[in-house]
Amino acid sequence: MGTRSAMPVDQYLHTSFPGLDQEFRDGELIERSVPDYLHSRTQALLIVFFEALRRKLSLTACPELRLKLREGLYLIPDIAVFHPEPPLPLIVIEILSPDDRLAVVREKLEEYRAWGVKHVWLVDPHSRRMYSCEAGLTEVPSLTVPELEINLLPESIFE
Repeated sequence: MGTRSAMPVDQYLHTSFPGLDQEFRDGELIERSVPDYLHSRTQALLIVFFEALRRKLSLTACPELRLKLREGLYLIPDIAVFHPEPPLPLIVIEILSPDDRLAVVREKLEEYRAWGVKHVWLVDPHSRRMYSCEAGLTEVPSLTVPELEINLLPESIFE
């Protein structure tokens, strides 16, 4: 994670940033980690997985979408999956990059849970591990959405 700088929320909402979009927390801009090849490839495979279910399950997968969790807090998950539509995603997925600090990522995952996202997942393409965030972070053999009968296996997203 990078540097922080101050900005009013209205200016943030009307600003395009060169390179990666930035998150916004209570007046501060928060830089995001630069993704590497494995991060980007995993993100693409996750999008393909959910797009294959789009019509059957009324899912919409959106990469890197600004989400307003509360006044003054805008986060950008790697993937937000909506069912059937916004504002609250059914699934939020963060994909670890080499420069990510786990404490910062965990805090972000907990904020999604507190906001009401039912399925909050962390994917680590470097160790080929998947985690579900419920009461803390738990490593899981697959990522599931029981109510939609979705079972995402590691071989679907890791090369």
